[in-house]
Parts: sequence; C-alpha cells; structure tokens
Amino acid sequence: MTLPALILAAGRGERMRPLTDHTPKPLLKVRGKPLIEWHLEALARDGVREVVINTAWLEDQFPAALGDGSRWGLHLRYSMETRDHGGALETAGGIAKALPWLGEAFWVLAGDVFAPDFRFDDETAQRFAQGTDWAHLWMVSNPPHNPGGDFALSLEGRVLRKDKAPPATPCWTYSTIGLYRAAMVDEVVVGSRTALRPCLDRAVDQGRLSAEVHTGQWVDVGTPARLAELG
Repeated sequence: MTLPALILAAGRGERMRPLTDHTPKPLLKVRGKPLIEWHLEALARDGVREVVINTAWLEDQFPAALGDGSRWGLHLRYSMETRDHGGALETAGGIAKALPWLGEAFWVLAGDVFAPDFRFDDETAQRFAQGTDWAHLWMVSNPPHNPGGDFALSLEGRVLRKDKAPPATPCWTYSTIGLYRAAMVDEVVVGSRTALRPCLDRAVDQGRLSAEVHTGQWVDVGTPARLAELG
C-alpha cells in the first residue's frame, strides 16, 4: 500500500507580500496553475492516493480551490490549524497534528517549492517504511539564498551536523521533501507551535537521518522575483 503524504501549506508567506496578502503562497500560480497543484499531480502520477494539507493562513481558500482531490484521483483532507488552534503550528507542530491521518510512515513536502520532476517512488518509500530511520531527506545544491547549506551528507548517505562533520564533507540544502516516521515528532505536544529543525538535529544525533541528492529542477518559491522567474 502506498504511503500517504502531507503537504505543508500553513505559512503566512511574509517574503511574498503583497502577493500573499489575499492568496496563500501555495495557491499562487506557476505556469498557469496553483503551485500546490504541481505537487498533487506528481503525487497522483506516482500512485499516492491519501494526501493531507495543513493550513492556517487564509485556510478556507484551500478546500474552495482544491475540493476533495477527486479531480486528480486523490483523497484530500485538510488539517486546519487556525480553526483548531488559532494559528499556524510551525512544521513539527503541523506534522504532529496531522499524524492521525498519516500513520507510521509518510511523505512530507512543502507546498511552496517547485519540483515538477521529483518522483514519489513507492519502492523507496516501502524500503524506508521497513527500516528504522526517522526520516529520509532529499537534498539539493545550495541556492544563492542559502550558500552554506543546511546539513552535511556522508558518502554513505548519512546526514551530519555541519559543525561536526569531517573536513571536506559536502553540505547541501534540504529540499523540504522527505519521507518521515511518526517517531520524528514523538516529543511534540499536539497543538503546540514547534519548529522542525530541533527534531531533525535530534534524529542526526541519534543516527536516524539519511538522505540522497535530488538533481532535477527545484526552486524555493520564496520571493516574488523567484515566482516571476518561473513564468
């Protein structure tokens, strides 16, 4: 059975203002359709059927725009953080809230990145589900806005803290696409605003974080200029 997916779409998108004053960033259009639809089409193409979208900023626009997912052959659910908790719960808090719909292992991806050729490979997902790592991340080459990268990556595919990695270990930027296990957020109180980075660092320190490099197109659509460059 294919793993479900969580699309993170709760953020305010401050750097995208004024475009996001009236439209959530994942619903801004790229090449004629909302950014998040590129993800939904890719998930459906690769056999994923259950998808949760977490929402907060202007969250009522998501079900109005995307419906129940049937047009893509998906079953969409909405984890509405403003309705239930008064605002966005940040990434780890959002994952923890959505766990009842996700189960033990699942895909997580940010709704504001453009990665049209990423493959949600079921064989990779099933292998991860049968393992013991808390997450398996996809890394990308460091973009201009993050020249130092987020993590070091060993030749064996193990994620390391940059300040503790052997000299000359390459550093990469986290693409915000990964496979996750519920254990990643088992210390997060449901309903609390909790960032993901401390959870990832804990996984690194426990030796439970792996990664590989994604070489396809990837853009963090974080500013109006980057959105405009995509056409």
